[in-house]
Amino acid sequence: MKQLGILDAAFINLEQTNTPQHVGGLGIYDPSTAPGGFVRFKDVIANFERRLGSHPLFRTRLQQVPGGLDRPYWVKDANFDVEFHLRHIALPHPGDWRQLCIQVARLHSRPIDMSRPLWEAYIIEGLDNIPHLPEGSFAVYTKMHHSLVDGAGGSSFMELLHDLTAVPQEVKEDDSTPRLVDNEASNSELLYKASVNGVRNTYGFVKGAVKTSLDLTKYALQVSRKEIPAPDISAPKTILNQSVGPHRVFDAAEFPLQGFKDIKNALDVTLNDVALGVIGGALQRYLVAKGETPDGSLAAGLPLNMRTRRGVTGDNNQVGSVFASLHSDISNPIDRVKAVCNSTREAKESGEHSPMVDVLKIAGVFSPIITKAAAGFWSRNQLSKHLPVNISTVISNVAGPSFPMYCAGARMVDYYGLGVLTPGLGIFHLVYSYSGKLSLSVLADRNIMPDPEVYRDCLLASYAELHAAIEAVKPNKKAKVKAKVKAKTKAKPKAKAKLKTAPKAAAKKKPAARKNT
Repeated sequence: MKQLGILDAAFINLEQTNTPQHVGGLGIYDPSTAPGGFVRFKDVIANFERRLGSHPLFRTRLQQVPGGLDRPYWVKDANFDVEFHLRHIALPHPGDWRQLCIQVARLHSRPIDMSRPLWEAYIIEGLDNIPHLPEGSFAVYTKMHHSLVDGAGGSSFMELLHDLTAVPQEVKEDDSTPRLVDNEASNSELLYKASVNGVRNTYGFVKGAVKTSLDLTKYALQVSRKEIPAPDISAPKTILNQSVGPHRVFDAAEFPLQGFKDIKNALDVTLNDVALGVIGGALQRYLVAKGETPDGSLAAGLPLNMRTRRGVTGDNNQVGSVFASLHSDISNPIDRVKAVCNSTREAKESGEHSPMVDVLKIAGVFSPIITKAAAGFWSRNQLSKHLPVNISTVISNVAGPSFPMYCAGARMVDYYGLGVLTPGLGIFHLVYSYSGKLSLSVLADRNIMPDPEVYRDCLLASYAELHAAIEAVKPNKKAKVKAKVKAKTKAKPKAKAKLKTAPKAAAKKKPAARKNT
């Protein structure tokens, strides 16, 4: 039995009907690489069972403390049944991309059963009318509660469920491993722990509050002295800044990873900067098409992996968040990406040391009875619309493997990520790179973005515009390089001519000197 960390508990406390706190992923597979050229449902079940055996976290469930007086605990589920978590469905005819997106959006909008281990997976067949997919392809949609994984952890979970070869070596079960038992504690034991933790947490909260106050004061002084840049949170309010309902939409666009790398290298920025530039241009296109041209630049929330910044802890979630401008009001795509690069660098420099990077932890510090009531009141009364910070979207970037992976022998062709929506933030982008491809996925509230296929076209157009601008600059650079080379080659013969004439001149002078003597 293990108690949830503060940030892990925050996602449990923020669970609401309209904003369930789970993340997801959609993988598409080619069964021709599997033994026999096809994959049966029981093969996928066996693969999940075999792979999850080494990861007990996905065999545990929550045990709540009576009255919500303390953070819940993870306990091993003695009744764990992998078949409960795996469901088998098929798209109706014709089975096209739009139908797949609608089905995934419906599945993602449904809350997870909080009395079971907090994950589900759906094997989806009938993808018969999706272009460029191998014949017989199927999809696997997985969703996991955010208390289990963050962005980096979700990528690890995906890798956990896959093999590096189509025919992996069989893993023999260790008979010496004892059967999972349910370590559920009694109510009296939980209440005793809650009373002890209450004293400890009160001391920790007071200590943390004092430290946070000092950190905020120090941060404000550094900003006023211009030692660190101030966060850019002044963004216009648009039709994207609305309350979040219970329904979702999903779509994604896929690009060659090398194309993004070419842009990155040409502008000396990061892949994330390029993705943000493309998304900023796409959001601007979408709003202009709606007749809602924003008065200024849109802003985005950027999750940070705190594992690489503060070291690994025992919590499943180790994520912070900063805000940056997308410079969507800059029409020139190259100038936009360069401006985004400056904004993200400043946001990380100031945000990593800002107390605001850990603002989400507030939802996990207090007992669930307080936090859940506050979160419900906030959501029902749509209080987010009164905040001065108008963040249009959250954009998360996860680097996947550069090599192909396999599930039950089937090669994963494509992968798309789905994030989580919160009150006041109804659009989530996930950037994912895998085996030479890069996908830009969007999950949104259905009322905020009722036509995700239109937005997908905006993503494609935004990338095409940026890539074309880079290609147009390349000939000019090549011409300058050629001109320099040509100038050097012309200068070299002249230098040689001087060297040849010098000895002749010297030879003429010497005989004249002899005559005089």
